[in-house]
Amino acid sequence: MRAVVANAVNTPLSRVERDVPDIGTGEVLVKMTACGVCFSDLRLIQGEYPFARFPVIPGHEITGTIAAVGDGVAGHRVGDAVGAQFLYDSDGSCDYCVSGDQILCPHKRITGVVADGGYAEYGVFKGAFVTPLPSGLDPVAAAPLMCAGLTAFNGLRRAGTRAGSRVAVVGAGGIGALAIRYAIAMGARVAVVGRSRSGDDRAKELGAELFVAGAETDPAAALKQWDGGADVILNAAPSTAAGNAAVGGLAPGGTLVFCGYDSGPVTVPSQSMVLSRLRVMGSPSGSPHDLRDTLAFSATHGILPEITPIDLDDAPAAVDALATGRRTHGRSVIAFG
Repeated sequence: MRAVVANAVNTPLSRVERDVPDIGTGEVLVKMTACGVCFSDLRLIQGEYPFARFPVIPGHEITGTIAAVGDGVAGHRVGDAVGAQFLYDSDGSCDYCVSGDQILCPHKRITGVVADGGYAEYGVFKGAFVTPLPSGLDPVAAAPLMCAGLTAFNGLRRAGTRAGSRVAVVGAGGIGALAIRYAIAMGARVAVVGRSRSGDDRAKELGAELFVAGAETDPAAALKQWDGGADVILNAAPSTAAGNAAVGGLAPGGTLVFCGYDSGPVTVPSQSMVLSRLRVMGSPSGSPHDLRDTLAFSATHGILPEITPIDLDDAPAAVDALATGRRTHGRSVIAFG
């Protein structure tokens, strides 16, 4: 089978030929339909995951069909359409796993970082951590829902988004564009904070009622004037400073949730945080039940990201494009014929 492999930090991805992997107890073999190219794939190569295992096949925004089922797997059959996500597996015995919050397991393993992921024609995954695809979802366009969609949806609902909430989304890229659409489908009003005025039209097309260009206007002040501030600010930008700059735009009782970040510190004015009972939280992608909810909500509301399909051989160039900021139309998604 064809595969693309990360061999070491700061080393170009390489195209290789490998045997189709064997499966063991509790595992399924997935024939890939698609795999999204995620910013986390770039972070792997840049050395931001010190626990990474090299060589490794990157990719965790995976859709495919089950080609074989190992002993001990329940609920999956050959031919089923499934998705696989950032969370490869967990220990299954800690309090987080027992309560269904496997993404917080201290012994979790990450797809495409410590276990081979989706930049290959076939992959082996744990049966308990692959998720059925709802009927009607295009499996190629749906691939980014396994990470970007899950991250946006789960971040919004864990921050308390509900009908009538005022939600500000910082950054309207892959996660941010989906967060805008999810928030509107949840019944929220939406504002978008971008870097420049160039994103105004796109934000309005997605349904936002307010756009704030951070390069021209203090985002916190602009959001505070939006009927008293945002109930939820979701930082989808890959910059901690972008979230810090917006926190002053929270309404009393509001929540700033970091889905996007970099190595910079989170800084919050303590007096405002205490007197206005503000919350600041981080939200990783999610557990298997969170992905099921994300996919069901996406199917019900017809929410899919815009994508650019690419060939597996083009994956190294697509990851390089993330590093240089070169834009494609929507998310780059490896489509397997």
